[in-house]
Amino acid sequence: MPRTIPKERFHDLVEAATAVFLEQGYRRTQMADVAARMGVAKGTVYLYVESKEALFDEVLRHADRSEPAELPGLLPVATPAPGATLEMVRKRVAEEAALPVLAAALESRRVTDVRGELEGILRELYAVLSLHRTGIKLLDRCSEDHPQLAAVWFGTGREGALELLRRYLADRIRRRRLAPVEDPAATARIVLETLVSWAVHRHWDPSPQKVNDELAERAVVELLSRALLDPN
Repeated sequence: MPRTIPKERFHDLVEAATAVFLEQGYRRTQMADVAARMGVAKGTVYLYVESKEALFDEVLRHADRSEPAELPGLLPVATPAPGATLEMVRKRVAEEAALPVLAAALESRRVTDVRGELEGILRELYAVLSLHRTGIKLLDRCSEDHPQLAAVWFGTGREGALELLRRYLADRIRRRRLAPVEDPAATARIVLETLVSWAVHRHWDPSPQKVNDELAERAVVELLSRALLDPN
């Protein structure tokens, strides 16, 4: 590895590429666009990654990580093998999309505090979505060019959460602990999409409302819980 390659520039590359992929989608993004965002020559990008496929794989691997992207030991990063990026995304979704509070509520035979239970479920959903908002937005933005990757989120992460939430709403309505609704599945979708809008999409809104994360979460949880709780 040439000594002239600064270690911190790999993190800068991942950050710049993330921004460009989010703005332009996968197909329209060119390596020159990423280089321009970094303020370097296009050839500099190829010192770090072999191809756009390799760069996109690195972006997805580091999305929402709290620690800076570390310089790999071997450069440039090779183009991933067919199916490798898809398998990596599947593994991340399986490991990081768990909803233990919601799952525990479904196993509970007694409901002593439905308000506290419901608010806990809504907070858990909001927290998971917020924690992985960049990855979710990337898969959503690049879904047309990478439908298999997007299907992992839409078909596994989102649909899995929707089914659990539908079962929860139907059960608590049956027990007369939540307000009756005509279609629990449609209500579950409305609830989740509201949470996604505030936990994920508002961060890329071209005309964002100035509200911090804590206030946004409290407002959404309060609104949804009041709508779902039985007033009687």
